[in-house]
Amino acid sequence: MIHLTDARDALRGLIELGGPVVALILALSVLAGAVVLWKLWQFRAAGVGRHTGLEAAIAAHDAGQNSRARALAEAAPSHLAPLLAEALQAQSEGARDRLYTLAEDRLARLESGFRLLDTVAQIAPLLGLFGTVLGMIDAFRAMQGAGAAVDPSVLAGGIWVALMTTAAGLAVAMPVSALLSWLESRMASERRMAGAVIEAALCPGMVAMVKPAVQTDGAYVPA
Repeated sequence: MIHLTDARDALRGLIELGGPVVALILALSVLAGAVVLWKLWQFRAAGVGRHTGLEAAIAAHDAGQNSRARALAEAAPSHLAPLLAEALQAQSEGARDRLYTLAEDRLARLESGFRLLDTVAQIAPLLGLFGTVLGMIDAFRAMQGAGAAVDPSVLAGGIWVALMTTAAGLAVAMPVSALLSWLESRMASERRMAGAVIEAALCPGMVAMVKPAVQTDGAYVPA
């Protein structure tokens, strides 16, 4: 309880020093943190990155075991499992566009919230810079009012308080930007997997679900 009280007092003091700009930056950080936690839970619940079941279903489909492939697709712990099951039932080139539309709809649901994180990553440092400019204006206004009796320590104190808003904005923007890049990379992998699932279902044997090739003595062989 004592630690919570100390943290609350420190937060209150930070807001008093930085003013409403720091308060707004802190509010953005809380919002971004909530969105990141929500996306992590959503990714886990959707089975993002869990492709083993899908690959097994595609392998069974390539081997001509269609009933087993459908059973594996339905049991796969991935949000792409219903897409694969429907693609296996379609078995028609004309269904390709509809399947890609369904895949994009599923992926768009997982990408919801990305725009908000991107906005926080861009606005937080700008807010920090805005707070710094306002703080510098106040500091130089105070220096002008003091005339010849300017106290350098007072001026320095006003400047470091002004710069604190920039530091706060960068402290929020950098981790949010890094987390957003990681989330986007996960979705890029899911989008590639969705395309592979559709093509493998419609054209058995045409899409090889293997690891990337590695170079050995000048030649590329499967890993």
